[in-house]
Parts: sequence; structure tokens; C-alpha cells
Amino acid sequence: MAEFSVFLAIAGAAAGLLAFAQLADGVVEGETHAFDEAVLRAFRAPGDPADPLGPLWLEIVMRDITALGSTTVLTLITAAVVGFLIMDRKGGAALFVVTAVAGGGALSYLLKIGFDRPRPDLVAHLVDVHTLSFPSGHAMGAAVTYLTLAALIVRTERRRRLKAYVLFVAVSLTLLIGLSRIYLGVHWPTDVLAGWCAGSAWALICWLVALWLQRRGQIEKEDGTTQADAKS
Repeated sequence: MAEFSVFLAIAGAAAGLLAFAQLADGVVEGETHAFDEAVLRAFRAPGDPADPLGPLWLEIVMRDITALGSTTVLTLITAAVVGFLIMDRKGGAALFVVTAVAGGGALSYLLKIGFDRPRPDLVAHLVDVHTLSFPSGHAMGAAVTYLTLAALIVRTERRRRLKAYVLFVAVSLTLLIGLSRIYLGVHWPTDVLAGWCAGSAWALICWLVALWLQRRGQIEKEDGTTQADAKS
């Protein structure tokens, strides 16, 4: 079963990287522009690019949801989890979480600089933005953080029902945050798709690294001990 999970993780990471590469190529070549425009316009009232679809409360909800993918919120959540792991004497796991999340954030920043894609100007922005567009930092950051933390919980939980619930919550948050960026008009749809692909691939790669480190005794097992501790 463990070997099958590893195989799925490798396949998922490879699929995510391939999808990101195809999206990036399409964006660079301008092949996705028609798709991006069509989706952005679909979220706005006909003839008024400043008016999002739905009632006012939906816009407020989307603003709240998008904040869950902000650097501030993701940093606070990560810090809270790391603090818990340190207090639980799981220093290796705490260091791993910091490295995985910070590494994903750095990768997102470098990708933005590398592609240098401006924000969409087709519709009005419903929140302030000041960074580049591709890939979506909110979508990628949410995937990296929530999926990595979910994998950490799943690694220490034996009951399948709880594992499925944790993964469902993490994936749902990631999807909702990405969709909120499109609804608010601050990202092209392909920005969000690329963020999901890159972030998910990074989270899966980090999960594989965590398994490898755990087998080497450098990250705690479920009971908080390392292999070295078990042998002593």
C-alpha cells in the first residue's frame, strides 16, 4: 500500500509539472488569451466589466476566501503549526514544514519574475494587487501550504475517514482560493491553473521527501521518535 501511494505521488507530481509546462508554453505563445478573456468575462455582468456576477454578499464572501491564500494568513497558519510541532518535540517535522512552505513561496516569486506577466486589465480589480500575475501566488501558496499540512496530518493519522476529510478540506480551500482570484478579476484563469499545478507538484514532492527523511530517521515517526531513537 505504501509503495502504491509513493507511485501515485510521483505520478501526480509529474503530471502537475507537465501541465504547468504546457500552460506556461501556451501563455508565452499567446495561445491562451482567448480562453482567459472568455472566462473572465463570464464572471462579469454582460456589458459591465466592473460588475461581478451575483449579489453583493457573494463579492464579500470571495474577498474573505481570497484572504485565506494571502501571505499573511498562510504565514500565520504555518507559524501556528510549527509552534505546535516544536512544543510536541517534533523539531524535524517543524523544520520540514518551514522549509517546504518557504521553498514553495520562493519558487512562486521566482516564477513570477521569470514570466513577468502583467495582471489582467480586461475587467475591474475588486481587490488591490501589486505583484506580477503568472502563476497566481494565492493559488500556488494555498496548494503548497494546505496540501503540505494535510499530508503531515495524513502521515500521522491511521483512520481512512479522517484522512479523506483532511485532504478534502485542503483541496477545497485550494480550489476556492484560486476561483476567488478569477472572480475578483486579479488573475487570468491560466494564472490560477498554473498555480494549482505548480503548488500541487511541489507539495507532492515535499511529501515524498518527507517519507524519505522519515525512513532515514531524520523526521519523527507517528509517536514522535526517530529511527535512531528506536535503536537506542
